[in-house]
Amino acid sequence: MEDLAAPGNGVPPANGNGNGGGKGKQAAPKGREAFRSQRRESEGSVDCPTLEFEYGDADGHAAELSELYSYTESLEFTNNRRCFEEDFKTQVQGKEWLELEEDAQKAYIMGLLDRLEVVSREQRLKVARAVLYLAQGTFGECDSEVDVLHWSRYNCFLLYQMGTFSTFLELLHMEIDNSQACSSALRKPAVSIADSTELRVLLSVMYLMVENIRLERETDPCGWRTARDTFRTELSFFMHNEEPFALLLFSMVTKFCSGLAPHFPIKKVLLLLWKVVMFTLGGFEHLQTLKVQKRAELGLPPLAEDSIQVVKSMRAASPPSYTLDLGESQLAPPPSKLRGRRGSRRQLLTKQDSLDIYNERDLFKTEEPAAEEEEESAGDGERTLDGELDLLEQDPLVPPPPSQAPLSAERVAFPKGLPWAPKVRQKDIEHFLEMSRNKFIGFTLGQDTDTLVGLPRPIHESVKTLKQHKYISIADVQIKNEEELEKCPMSLGEEVVPETPCEILYQGMLYSLPQYMIALLKILLAAAPTSKAKTDSINILADVLPEEMPITVLQSMKLGIDVNRHKEIIVKSISTLLLLLLKHFKLNHIYQFEYVSQHLVFANCIPLILKFFNQNILSYITAKNSISVLDYPCCTIQDLPELTTESLEAGDNSQFCWRNLFSCINLLRLLNKLTKWKHSRTMMLVVFKSAPILKRALKVKQAMLQLYVLKLLKIQTKYLGRQWRKSNMKTMSAIYQKVRHRMNDDWAYGNDIDARPWDFQAEECTLRANIEAFNSRRYDRPQDSEFSPVDNCLQSVLGQRLDLPEDFHYSYELWLEREVFSQPICWEELLQNH
Repeated sequence: MEDLAAPGNGVPPANGNGNGGGKGKQAAPKGREAFRSQRRESEGSVDCPTLEFEYGDADGHAAELSELYSYTESLEFTNNRRCFEEDFKTQVQGKEWLELEEDAQKAYIMGLLDRLEVVSREQRLKVARAVLYLAQGTFGECDSEVDVLHWSRYNCFLLYQMGTFSTFLELLHMEIDNSQACSSALRKPAVSIADSTELRVLLSVMYLMVENIRLERETDPCGWRTARDTFRTELSFFMHNEEPFALLLFSMVTKFCSGLAPHFPIKKVLLLLWKVVMFTLGGFEHLQTLKVQKRAELGLPPLAEDSIQVVKSMRAASPPSYTLDLGESQLAPPPSKLRGRRGSRRQLLTKQDSLDIYNERDLFKTEEPAAEEEEESAGDGERTLDGELDLLEQDPLVPPPPSQAPLSAERVAFPKGLPWAPKVRQKDIEHFLEMSRNKFIGFTLGQDTDTLVGLPRPIHESVKTLKQHKYISIADVQIKNEEELEKCPMSLGEEVVPETPCEILYQGMLYSLPQYMIALLKILLAAAPTSKAKTDSINILADVLPEEMPITVLQSMKLGIDVNRHKEIIVKSISTLLLLLLKHFKLNHIYQFEYVSQHLVFANCIPLILKFFNQNILSYITAKNSISVLDYPCCTIQDLPELTTESLEAGDNSQFCWRNLFSCINLLRLLNKLTKWKHSRTMMLVVFKSAPILKRALKVKQAMLQLYVLKLLKIQTKYLGRQWRKSNMKTMSAIYQKVRHRMNDDWAYGNDIDARPWDFQAEECTLRANIEAFNSRRYDRPQDSEFSPVDNCLQSVLGQRLDLPEDFHYSYELWLEREVFSQPICWEELLQNH
């Protein structure tokens, strides 16, 4: 993975020749102008309208089904239909599928499954295609897209009830273990879509069944709801001595990334894996319900608000002005001149207040940032690490006076109220009392938060307010319980761990989890639009490239759209899968979450996500890499038109791409999960110069995306220096209005003790030791541990029946002579050693 902070990433040194000479100083502005002009061409200054985006578990049902297929597979729909009709005519005379009674349909499906047992690989593929045609909705007998989707759901429930999924699972095992197909793909110089035909058919049937059965509707009959619950149970638990289905798909991902199976259709594998995890563990709204239930079980007070509803009610803010940020310090007067101005403190405060009022008024006003300032800010993310640290070490600069006079109070639009209830941790109260006791009475009382003797009345009121907003998380309770189990393993007894789907999945993933995370991040890196083609990177296009490469311009355009769409779908599935895993593991046990998080961090997930966002995010979100006439189910109802420029460009009229905005939000949420309350990882954000990268993402006027960007900016403001905060007052105001407040969090000033340097490696090592202790205690317990009870009764020990070999009585006397009688026992030495 490329290092984002590596020198030479497209920005020349400030002095051109690296020796501080005069020629270098003259050459720098020319290079900067060239960079600015290039930036204007690439990004432009388009003002983004407010995006009407509704976040959820997934996109619409039709959109999720259409993303299963690449446009290269469009001709296979006809092939599937032909295979079904040829088989159907031999079994049923004079009727169509939709005309049959349910019993006749079930009988035909049973015949199909029987014909899947043949030895011939070609015959088996034809029958599998006939099953796929049923799962696709028997579109040859439908008149509209709605009918196709309806019969697809109906047929999938019917297929499941007849045992189709378990049959296809056995066929999938056979294809995964097919060494001939793997060796054939390894010998080929370029793997194409023809190398994965069998796997694509099997995975498509399984994906359609999972997606259609997962979808809940009020009109579903009772039998379908029962089938859905049974199906969820089968996928979640160990059935018939087999591992959960998600673990099989994870093994396919690692096998693909290891290079042993380059022909695997990785997009279909990832989509199916994501939907299986969401189906078995639950989506984001189900997670909120589980969180409420878990807090009630632990005796914790209910949540102050529903975070999903709060985010939905937010409105997007106008993007902040893209000032020069730290680059302004290059044009500022030397620090020696600024030191003389520190006496005019009153004047500085007056100017700062005016600036605050100006930015407060202008928070939701659309403004056109100056092109020069925007481009300078865009270049900040690509500066070298040394230059960034040099700028941070400079003295803070006095901000220039605002261009307008201070505005009257009537014109200032203050918010009506903050969206989030503030939270206070137990640690925050202890820290506040420790500082107060040291100041007023000269000693501390440790973790005692009740004794307030000797403290003034205002401190009493402060402690009362802090306790009113005290928040105890599920993780705090789990960590405390884990500490008690480590201290008193005998008195507390054995922990009772409920066998939930999440717990079973973690147990199955535990020993191969590092490989799973590395494999997912490798694929994410290969699918990122900012990644450059490398010879050693994995090929994720095996299930989209045709056998014969395009020969016309229109065919090349179609393939280009298909490849970009293919990568976007991969990014969407991986980002959502990782976020779901982290959230479910965190709810199940905090150390399971920390174990996954730490391996993601060790695999460079943080710089990878920043690398993904180091692009024109607005262009990525508004990209239209889709051809509507080739999307399922539209392509099954209408005849495929001839390729023309108009048909390729005729897409939907939406102002943004749902999956790309969904992916960006999930990646930001993932980054928040990895860095929250982890100061060492927050410093990684600072070191990789994430502030200008994240600030550019605020151009997208969508409230949820802006919220998670502002959260990431908030946790690192204390490390960016006073000058950055002064230059980004509008961003600071947006953080204040949109992000939850922690009462003792001195994020806006950098005076907090957490802003001081310490040994970051020790923090990660301590966390890793706690994780290993948790995994060892819960999952690595041997049968004969040192805490096992010992039987000290001689009669009881001698009376135990031991299972001896059948031939032991033949050699019993010889064994006694050799092992007992002929061995001298030195009792004195034995007593001394013990």
